[in-house]
Amino acid sequence: MQLKNKVAIVTGGASGFGAAIARRLSQCGAAVMVADLNVEGAKQMAEALVSDGGRAEAISCDVAQQTDYENLVSQTIARLGGLDIVVNNAGTTHRNKPALQVTEAEFDRVYRVNLKSLYWSAQFALSHFKTQGHGVMINVASTTGVRPGPGLTWYSGSKAAMINITKGLALEFARDGIRINAVNPMIGETPMMADFMGMEDTPANREKFLARIPLGRFTQPNDVASAVAFLASDDASFLTGVCLDVDGGRNI
Repeated sequence: MQLKNKVAIVTGGASGFGAAIARRLSQCGAAVMVADLNVEGAKQMAEALVSDGGRAEAISCDVAQQTDYENLVSQTIARLGGLDIVVNNAGTTHRNKPALQVTEAEFDRVYRVNLKSLYWSAQFALSHFKTQGHGVMINVASTTGVRPGPGLTWYSGSKAAMINITKGLALEFARDGIRINAVNPMIGETPMMADFMGMEDTPANREKFLARIPLGRFTQPNDVASAVAFLASDDASFLTGVCLDVDGGRNI
């Protein structure tokens, strides 16, 4: 999968799935803007990509804020010479717990980060893609957006909305030469793992969740990165509106 001469944004690119995605896109030849609230982590990630022979920059970005997302797009174009791919990976969750125990502040934060970010991405990234006549958007959703479970109801709802928005935008922008897809990871080994489980991250507690996955392991960051790189490439040139489960068979 070749992405030579392409420029990509990866939000939440300092760690977890985002870091693996940024690394894989760079390895495939893309210049990468690593965007994250953790700007020091983003800088370290960008420096690592450059050390490995890639082109990369870093930027601080709160994806739920209009000015931050607008600045992200404009700075990517100015500093890396264009924009061809945007990966909306930044996300958050409330801790796994009964729906009635989730506070209004937790609810608002989940929906601002997971969904308001897509609104701003459409306003600025898709607008740019429409002007230039091509572009790719990939949204990192979740298997819970397809098959919700107890304890993550409000988070699952945000990811279900993300999947629906992905399909709606794909239809709306297809004639503009823009492809919009999503990936749906199962629970993975990221900094938010304990929140998703709603309990301490221990081998015994992990086994409770592994039992739900037919292939018998958690989603690894590189699993998500491989799926994103494929959807970003010309190998997927006839795919739009796809929501690809990266879940070891969980959603079967």
